[in-house]
Amino acid sequence: MTFATCDNGGDVTDGFDVLVIGAGIAGTMAALAAAERGARVALASAGATFSGSSFFPGTWGLGLVGPDGPADEDDLVRTICEAGRGMASPKLARVLVEGIGPAVDALERRGVTLMRAARADEPDFIPCFDHKRRSWHGLGRQSYREATAARLERADVTPLPHHDLLDLVECDGVRGAVLYDRTSRRPRVVSAGAVILATGGFGGLFERTLTTPDVTGTAQAVALMHGARLVNVEFVQIMAGMLSPVPDVVFNERTFRFARVEGFCADDAAALLGSRAAHGPFTASLPDRAVDLAIVAAGETGAQVTYRLPGVLPEFMRTYFDWFGRTYGASPAEGVRITPYAHASNGGVLIDTCASCGVPGLFACGEVTGGMHGADRLGGLSSANGLVFGEIAGRSAADWAAGHPLGASLADATVQPLASPLASGVMRDLRHVMSERCLVVRTEKGLAAAAATVSALSEKVERSSAPCDDWRAIASTIRARQALLSAKALVTAMRARAESRGAHYRADFLDEDPAQSLPVAISWDGGSPRATRFAWDVS
Repeated sequence: MTFATCDNGGDVTDGFDVLVIGAGIAGTMAALAAAERGARVALASAGATFSGSSFFPGTWGLGLVGPDGPADEDDLVRTICEAGRGMASPKLARVLVEGIGPAVDALERRGVTLMRAARADEPDFIPCFDHKRRSWHGLGRQSYREATAARLERADVTPLPHHDLLDLVECDGVRGAVLYDRTSRRPRVVSAGAVILATGGFGGLFERTLTTPDVTGTAQAVALMHGARLVNVEFVQIMAGMLSPVPDVVFNERTFRFARVEGFCADDAAALLGSRAAHGPFTASLPDRAVDLAIVAAGETGAQVTYRLPGVLPEFMRTYFDWFGRTYGASPAEGVRITPYAHASNGGVLIDTCASCGVPGLFACGEVTGGMHGADRLGGLSSANGLVFGEIAGRSAADWAAGHPLGASLADATVQPLASPLASGVMRDLRHVMSERCLVVRTEKGLAAAAATVSALSEKVERSSAPCDDWRAIASTIRARQALLSAKALVTAMRARAESRGAHYRADFLDEDPAQSLPVAISWDGGSPRATRFAWDVS
């Protein structure tokens, strides 16, 4: 590895075959898979290694669901497509399902301790939006971190923590990236034969999110500008989260069946709460959406939830209550106040079965991608997605880099040194309008207003940008531009889907429309996102 000065005043880091951007489950799996393939690997991340949504502290654990043996694979693929309401790719769903068993085996070989349910027959272990029990494991963050860190070190993976993605470098394909080093406050060009994006979803575009705040669609925006397409990005999962006794903590949806929710007084309230207890994310495709709409109606102060709990709690809930008490020194049993939070993204960069983005040398994995899930996502498959497609992306990128060795120097790679003093304020305003217009309840009027506001914010950034030698300010401005582009893509997809389907709810189009049964793809067209419909290749 060598370091040199580039024309923009930063550093050039040469000598890598594969650069992975993002260091959650998907990114670390990709880095390890590429290294085990013989590639020289760098692992960059906006935060520390082992960060992002995978390691968000406000969630009590990571479920890992897979088929209950090979005989269950066909049913699980079919169920993914049914829950996805026609929006999931059968091919990608198949690759995901068939890869889970080997991924679980590989984790255990690598020393990761997986939790198993003592009472796996309890209904609570049926995944969200599923109809039967599957193979369930709890993926402990600490065990994963310790075992994987040791493997990454032995594989000589170079960590680049606290590096923001500014842009990709193309030279007969993607040949590296321009990053901002938060520690040195300098840009760095990292030369690589292939790049893997693994930076998470869009949760950070909203005021309240059950992700880390840096998850703002950075990589999706960059990939879009370099020729990739996005798919299913209108399907952002919305979860109930706590305002009190502790804010920004996930609410255990299984407790709904023992709950009274302030403001929810339907005649069949008990039945609807029982139905709502079967899935964490909001869905417009079930009558129990009425529970979430009542929570939305409670406004900024949230809805008070009180309980009438049984003497013996089911295992799934008892584990949650115990974790909450240990972590926060309080008990949800005494009552909580909840409100909608942005959570995971069901869509993202469209990839193929080899994790390629359709741009030479560019691959992606984990929540940054789309296609293997649809309008609703089965519980426990987000972790599985990161593991399976992380492994695939790492192998594919290593193989690509082996056939495309580094060529010309990247010392002339540049990023425009422009900064806006308004960037932080623009991000605050962006999160507000996305939360107000694009969270649970969406209408054409509200989405049009959101589109106008996002465009006005973009213009404000451009008008106020000026040459600057402070790379901290430059990087902040670039991140704001990326977030604004991702927001434009989300709003464009939401407006294109004039119906209610899965995680996408339109108050002006309450029903699912069979005429809109094709997924929406977003491409970059002359400076603005463009929505088109397409059919999945099932051949």
